[in-house]
Amino acid sequence: MTDRAIVVGGGLAGIAAALELADAGVAVTVLEVRPRLGGAAYSFRRDELWLDNGQHVFLRCCNEYRELLRRLDTVADTVLQDRLSIPVLMPQGRTAWLTRTGLPAPLHLMSALMRYRPLTARERVAAAIAVRALGKVAPESAEADGQSFGAWLRKRRQSPDAIESLWELISRPTLNLRADETSLAAAAFVFRTGLLESAEAGDIGYARVPIQRVHGDAALEALRRAGVEVRLGFRAERVEAEPDGSLHVCGQGERIAGSALVLAVPQDRAVGLLPTGALRDAGALEKLGFSPIVNLHVVFDRPVLSHEFAAAVSSPVQFVFDRTASSGLKRGQCLAVSLSAADAEIDTAAPQLESTLRAALAELIPAARGATVERFVVTRERFATFRAAPGAWRSRPGP
Repeated sequence: MTDRAIVVGGGLAGIAAALELADAGVAVTVLEVRPRLGGAAYSFRRDELWLDNGQHVFLRCCNEYRELLRRLDTVADTVLQDRLSIPVLMPQGRTAWLTRTGLPAPLHLMSALMRYRPLTARERVAAAIAVRALGKVAPESAEADGQSFGAWLRKRRQSPDAIESLWELISRPTLNLRADETSLAAAAFVFRTGLLESAEAGDIGYARVPIQRVHGDAALEALRRAGVEVRLGFRAERVEAEPDGSLHVCGQGERIAGSALVLAVPQDRAVGLLPTGALRDAGALEKLGFSPIVNLHVVFDRPVLSHEFAAAVSSPVQFVFDRTASSGLKRGQCLAVSLSAADAEIDTAAPQLESTLRAALAELIPAARGATVERFVVTRERFATFRAAPGAWRSRPGP
């Protein structure tokens, strides 16, 4: 038996697994079909600009991810807020804020909630009561996983405006689904872990340079320093389990031998790679489905957004980030607009998306009304994340 671990997939999960195995003294081979590492978080060159395929963020509570940044020595290439602070853009150029205080959770958010302008006074009180109730929902509960988050919110007297302007402001970008389509268990996990159990957990971080430098490029150097063999451009086709307990990963006319396997690929690829009987319920992976994200990159001839990033309500815009410095733009401003749960936008033509975005940004940001759009780029991630629908939370297989 060959004492070697094979990691199929060079995204963040595969990178982290390979480094941990190498640190433990295991010989490792990483197989990645793309010509780069980094998986679904990457950058590309367009018209002399560096653009990320989408706007990727993390929270202070993402401990394993932050540990990976430390292992890759790229912490300095990211920004992490000292204290959660989200400007929320509203139509007619108005701005609200969601910020935390120094009080312990969940009191750290109550002051911001009671002053949150998109909601009426009655909606704020009802939201505070619902926050308390959500803190009691067990994410591991089968009953919670079978329910819709949106239905649960309506039972607790959350209005359509409150669901859109408050609850989905958090749940839609993190779970990549609208509330009515989201598992209550998944939503409870997000809100409890990110906002309700620790005051500092929800502080927001993001890359200050192209994301490819933060993950893929740095990982390639770190893996090679650790003695890991990295095979880029290798398409694994199937995994064969041998009677003696060893295995082979087959592809492109090769059979690569190993004694252990880490499969860090999307669920649809995993089903086709694994030997028959490797999973007790292979159908569970297929049930997970996918949810898309569309990102709109717009270059203005002048600065229009005064915030590093902002959320938006009552608008087609969800979140917008200033990526001017990261893109390398010398004049004007480069904004990245992220549209999560983008089932309606994933097949919309670029000219229509641009027209909608221009009107929406002009409504939210007064300075954008007189500015000229010089470039507009659309990136579409049709299979961005698994679909955290009711029942899916408990369908995800463990290691």
